[in-house]
Amino acid sequence: MQKFLLLSVCALLAACSPTEKDVASLVTIERLDPELDQILTTESAIEIIGEGYEWSEGPLWVEEENMLLFSDVPQNIIYKWTPEKGVEKYLTPSGLTTDTRTGNIGGNGLVLNPVGNLVICQHGDRRVAVMTSTLDDPKPQYETLADRYDGKKLSSPNDAVYDSNGNLYFTDPPYGLPGEDEDAGKEIPFNGVFKVTPEGNVILLIDSLTRPNGIAFSPDQKYLYVANSDAKKARWYQYELNDSTVVSGKVLYDATALTATEKGLPDGLKVDARGNVFATGPGGIFIFNPGGKLIGKIKVSAATANCGFANNDKTLFLTSHMYLIKIDFR
Repeated sequence: MQKFLLLSVCALLAACSPTEKDVASLVTIERLDPELDQILTTESAIEIIGEGYEWSEGPLWVEEENMLLFSDVPQNIIYKWTPEKGVEKYLTPSGLTTDTRTGNIGGNGLVLNPVGNLVICQHGDRRVAVMTSTLDDPKPQYETLADRYDGKKLSSPNDAVYDSNGNLYFTDPPYGLPGEDEDAGKEIPFNGVFKVTPEGNVILLIDSLTRPNGIAFSPDQKYLYVANSDAKKARWYQYELNDSTVVSGKVLYDATALTATEKGLPDGLKVDARGNVFATGPGGIFIFNPGGKLIGKIKVSAATANCGFANNDKTLFLTSHMYLIKIDFR
């Protein structure tokens, strides 16, 4: 999640919110390689299923409940969407539970832990926490999974993913810290990528990224992908892992030049079962094949924060500024 002057931009977009008949003005498909036809066809259905949010984030499909959860970070709310009822409030406060300050305070990235509990990257409380109530009866009751490294407070955990061994990986940029200076209040001198073991040990994996953000694994968990939400280094990185430890890294793609003309930065990302990477960035969603080749884009005229799969990778949900968008791959 990138820190924007949200209110003025949101007001501008709200004045020209698209209806179903002009969705095409918001979302278009750019085909850069015929390989994209195996994923997105000309019959792919695109629809706006929610709008009016201050900054939507963290889409997570919960198969057990047939619902999508997503965050509105400044509003400190998690919403749910279901095919039957549309969008409803699900949980608040989602990220700041200790005081009443404003800003990017809410929950951001959402993930289910190995036993199916909701885990939230909480900007305001500066921690990764698990909701202790059940998914069908949500309450703002949380247990901390990680809030410190080396005795120092985390900044504002942003996005997270689990591996098959129950290790939790998360990014910790400064976007949720109070004040206009993003780095004010930081206790850790870098913006890190961390691992939390099932025993609760917090381990530093990467300290070299300026603004680590979205995070995801390749299907075989050999590679870890991390987005860097920095206009001066707008890049996605690919790290090789060995026994859940980073052994090497490289730039997957550099989109820095596009930040001058397109909305958004590298932010949330997901990987489908075939290894294709769907990465939000300047201008929408970049789609890379398993070899790292850019094969197409889902162009979005609003800055796009994150995406999430459902229906065995046949449905993609996008959180794009004030919008919630659904794309069915047919």
